[in-house]
Amino acid sequence: MSDQTTPRLRRRAFLAGSAAAASLATAGCLGGGGQEQQTLETPATGTDTTTGDLLPTPVRGDPNADVTVIVFEDYACSHCRDYSLNVAPEIISKYAEPGDIRYEFHDFPIPVDATASWEAACAARAVQATEGQDAFFEFSKALFEAQSDLGADTYERLANDAGFDGSAIRTAALQRTHEPTVRADRQLGQQAGVTGTPTVAVNRQVVRPTVSDISSAIDGELA
Repeated sequence: MSDQTTPRLRRRAFLAGSAAAASLATAGCLGGGGQEQQTLETPATGTDTTTGDLLPTPVRGDPNADVTVIVFEDYACSHCRDYSLNVAPEIISKYAEPGDIRYEFHDFPIPVDATASWEAACAARAVQATEGQDAFFEFSKALFEAQSDLGADTYERLANDAGFDGSAIRTAALQRTHEPTVRADRQLGQQAGVTGTPTVAVNRQVVRPTVSDISSAIDGELA
């Protein structure tokens, strides 16, 4: 694959029609329809995708908590950006950091962008593989912040800014070193019935990706 990846997202028009607005997952980036079912068929709460050479599911909070929040996202999805930068931090601060929930991140490249959706996910997983889980979540946030400029130069710059080996992360993204892990996550989502991003479920019950709806669902499970 060429090392001349350039930003692809400035001209991308994201799909967010009336069907998405009416779905339980609210308006989002779609892959064949909105998120209409109320319960994810799989994975069961607490599912980990560690198999063979696959990386483990990135988790915040208490890995053994009774309440699991499962999130499926695409790095090129504008609604995932809004969720990750404005909603997830509040949920993580209020519930994951105190240890009340297990918060799982899952890749689900629709793909909104045929190149960036996959490469960005692989870049983040490369950070997870070399720097650990906390670094993954920080890099993931940085990717969403830089969503309009996703590409090889951005992956390298963000990694260097964080003190990582930017050249190695760039290479891992372009060669899609961790694509098996990303594909396994996507397959997990498809088996669960996920069709759009972001999809958020609390103990497998799909909820709208808003602070109020997620908090209400979590509080109900904790009661």
